[in-house]
Amino acid sequence: MTLAELCTFAEDVLGERSFRGKQLFKWIYQKDCRDFRAMTDVARALRERLLEIARISRLEERSVQRSRDGTIKFLWGLEDGLQVESVLIPEDRRLTLCISTQVGCPLACDFCVTGKGGYARNLSRAEIVLQVMQAQQHSPDRRISNIVLMGMGEPLLNLDNVLPAMEVVQENDGLGISHRRITLSTVGLLPQLEEFGRRSRLNLAVSLHGTTNEQRTRLMPINRKYPLEELMESLRRFPLPHRKQITIEYILLKGVNDSVADAHRLVRLLRGLPAKVNLIPYNNNPFTEYETSEQRDILAFQDVLMAARIHTITRLNRGEDISAACGQLGGYKQQRPRPVAAAGAQEQR
Repeated sequence: MTLAELCTFAEDVLGERSFRGKQLFKWIYQKDCRDFRAMTDVARALRERLLEIARISRLEERSVQRSRDGTIKFLWGLEDGLQVESVLIPEDRRLTLCISTQVGCPLACDFCVTGKGGYARNLSRAEIVLQVMQAQQHSPDRRISNIVLMGMGEPLLNLDNVLPAMEVVQENDGLGISHRRITLSTVGLLPQLEEFGRRSRLNLAVSLHGTTNEQRTRLMPINRKYPLEELMESLRRFPLPHRKQITIEYILLKGVNDSVADAHRLVRLLRGLPAKVNLIPYNNNPFTEYETSEQRDILAFQDVLMAARIHTITRLNRGEDISAACGQLGGYKQQRPRPVAAAGAQEQR
């Protein structure tokens, strides 16, 4: 629940004043308290009532893998037997968590492992927030500073859960991570993109990956519905605060989209758009036919963009040895969902 929802819950369900909701919010999200009985500034009678009608949910930690570069990949078990992955990425000046928003992905981008396993469902608000809270437990001496919604799934297909979950993450009485440090990545679903622009101040990243419709449609079937011309026009209309930019993500695939001609087309596509580019060398995996671009081709591509004065970063491959890098999140070998028992009248996360 968001802070406002928990205050309403305190009044309407518990028959208490709204400040009780704020107390509960702090205990659950700020102090990561898992037991109502441990909430010492809450009246005993209220704690007993909460034990009867509510619960504090958790994800099952099925595996934790550590890369030689310090990256940590989590496999979380959900209550219906499905599972998702998150990735914690330590850097000198930040600690970034990449989280999932769906079980699998319905968009089936040709180079991405997640889409190969199909799609099961959206994640709930609780399942999204809990990835952050439980990953934080693995870094007791350093706070998570940045969130990227770039794990399994398409966040814009789950906005009604993603945005309230990010409210909890941003709330000062909750996890306290600024909206300036949270980035939502999308393939570019145009109606939902407009809705996101109206409802949120989070940073926007767009997976482009192709410079012609033919090329992008081969890689990303959604381009048939929302072709490049319409996507770029929508991005030019997207409401951006002063000095803010859209991040364009471009995965480099050997012999497919990594030529100098592709780079020049990308420059033309981005003309007039406040944007920076993340170039992503492809991370090899056994589930696709694609290969990593040659280093000389990556540098040549980057040089074209920089010559056009486009701020360009070539992303380092992090966690590749544990299949935690971009496009490698698998958690798609799902178990059959099992029934979930009723858990009381309300759920606290």
